[in-house]
Amino acid sequence: MEIKIRQENANDYAKVSELIEAAFRDLEYSDHREHFLVERLRKSDAFIPELSLVAEIDNEIVGHILLTKLLIINETESFESLALAPVSVKPEFQGRGIGSRLITESHVIAKKLGYKSVILLGHENYYPRFGYEPTRKYGITMPFDVPEENCMVVSLTENGLLGVSGEVKYPAVFFE
Repeated sequence: MEIKIRQENANDYAKVSELIEAAFRDLEYSDHREHFLVERLRKSDAFIPELSLVAEIDNEIVGHILLTKLLIINETESFESLALAPVSVKPEFQGRGIGSRLITESHVIAKKLGYKSVILLGHENYYPRFGYEPTRKYGITMPFDVPEENCMVVSLTENGLLGVSGEVKYPAVFFE
C-alpha cells in the first residue's frame, strides 16, 4: 500500500469535507462539525496552503491534515505557533499509519516554513509518539476549559519552545 502525501488543492475540497465528516462521525468527543471548521479556516488569514495536506492511495483521498497559524501570548511577548486541527483518516483506512504519515510530513513542512512548534488538543496516548508533551510543562495554557492531559505541544526545532509561555490564542474562526 503506497501512501502519497501532497498539498490539498481546491479540487479536493468536497472529497476532503466528506472524509472529515466520516472520520469524526462516530467519535463521542466530536461536535461533528470539524468539516465546517476546515472550510472556515481555508478562508481565514490563519490558513497556510502548504500545511493542508491529503494522503492518497491509488489516487483516492484517504486522509487529511491541517495546520494553521495561532499565537501564544503572555504579558510581554507573543509567539507564533501552529494548531494541528484536525487530522482525519477515512474509517476503513484507520490503523494503517496514514495519520502518522500526515503528522510527520506536516511537521517537516512546517519546520521548513520556519515554524518552531505545533499545539493540539488530542488523545494523550496517541500524540506523544510524535514528540508531543503537555503544554503545562512550558507554562502554555488554553483559552477554554479542557483536560490538561489533552493539551499538547511539540517543538519542531531544537530549543523551539525555549522561553515560550502564555495563553494560546486561536484564530476567531475556531469559535464561529
